[in-house]
Amino acid sequence: MMATVELPVWALILILAFAAVAALNNVLVPSVRWFLRRRLERAVEQLNTRLTRPIQPFKLARRNDTVLRLIYDPEVARAIVEHAKTNGIREDVAAQTAERYAREIVPGFSAFAYFGFAIRAAKFLSQSLYRVRLAQGNDAALEAIDPEATVIFVMNHRSNMDYVLVTWLAAERSALAYAVGEWARVWPLRQLVRAMGGYFIRRRHNNPLYRKVLARYVQMATEAGVTQAVFPEGGLSQTGAMGKPKLGLISYILDGFVPGSSRDVVFVPVALNYDRVMEDRTLIEAHANGTRRFRFSLKPIWRYVWRQTWHRITGRFHRYGYAAVSFGSPLSLTDFMALDHEDRPAALGVELMARIGQVMPVVPVPLVAHGLRDGARNRAELRDLVARQVREAKSRGTAVHIPRNDLDYTVEVGLRALIERGMLSDGPEGFVLNPEGAALVAYYAASVAHLLDEPTLEDAAG
Repeated sequence: MMATVELPVWALILILAFAAVAALNNVLVPSVRWFLRRRLERAVEQLNTRLTRPIQPFKLARRNDTVLRLIYDPEVARAIVEHAKTNGIREDVAAQTAERYAREIVPGFSAFAYFGFAIRAAKFLSQSLYRVRLAQGNDAALEAIDPEATVIFVMNHRSNMDYVLVTWLAAERSALAYAVGEWARVWPLRQLVRAMGGYFIRRRHNNPLYRKVLARYVQMATEAGVTQAVFPEGGLSQTGAMGKPKLGLISYILDGFVPGSSRDVVFVPVALNYDRVMEDRTLIEAHANGTRRFRFSLKPIWRYVWRQTWHRITGRFHRYGYAAVSFGSPLSLTDFMALDHEDRPAALGVELMARIGQVMPVVPVPLVAHGLRDGARNRAELRDLVARQVREAKSRGTAVHIPRNDLDYTVEVGLRALIERGMLSDGPEGFVLNPEGAALVAYYAASVAHLLDEPTLEDAAG
């Protein structure tokens, strides 16, 4: 036992290396993880004291734990059995498919990434590109929401800037969990979206098993009180107007809600509008071609960043005008379920979109575009037409928000934006729109038409 053993130097080095790795893996790494997790938990506790709606434990759970909880859920287990029978495969193969779906959907939220990086980046980007205005805060109604209720912000979808803008403006209330489409499943967006609490959804090529896994995740998060943000339209508006609600996520929430035994769910309508939607030309072209497919590429983003950087260096950069956000009247799901509806998901979707439309902010370009669409041929006609439409809208009880409460300023800002983009010229004979300008005017006018158009007989009857 005490005999001397001779080893070559390379073998000794190899043994010491293996010993060091074992010590690191079994002693040091767990200790460091425990230390960092304790620091993070204390930081989250302090953060929760500042938030209106604290971050729920479900959102902070380790991603792998949530995945396991999801795939062993009884409803998912039944869906696995049904999937195996339908497709003629073994149940363990179907279970592996369900696990793959779960790992694809479940985020890995990082409070540090969200509040340490994302909020600051969202604020910087928003204020760099737009003059951001909170048109209607509705603070009293939001503060009156039951602290135990699950809050879901429902928003119209004008631009991919919607994510950025609302993330920043809601930062004092809670961390939002977004449903994100397949466009964001590319490096490095995938990791960033997951760290911010976003969960990926397939809009195409799904099946009953996938829908059940997604539905159960949404229902678990809702029951756990996770604050979420949902776009009922499902995708970006190609016409500028609000679209019809798509009921996928809303249906999942309704299916998992049991009045009296589930915590209440409160929907908060959020309306967003812009003087310039960065994707406007792409969306108008897609609508003209009758397609909703947008190929994601980093090249236009890098090209855009370089162009804006060069404009800043040469002193030619200016912001895109106003971006405004309004919060509407909250809707309690318990109160909604107490009423009789023939088709509850459809009725809920219509009600939510109506509440969003009621608080749609009016910013200069859409307001001017609406006047041009209705035939204003020069500045005097435009000023008179816009003033009359705003006055009539207010007489109907519509809250029209005018920047600085100065209609003349609003009209001039809107005109200047269209002229600088080359869409409109203002000569001795009056306004002249080029073909692209006419399409853009129709696109921006549509965002406020439901507020400024005179009601028809059908509207009055409805």
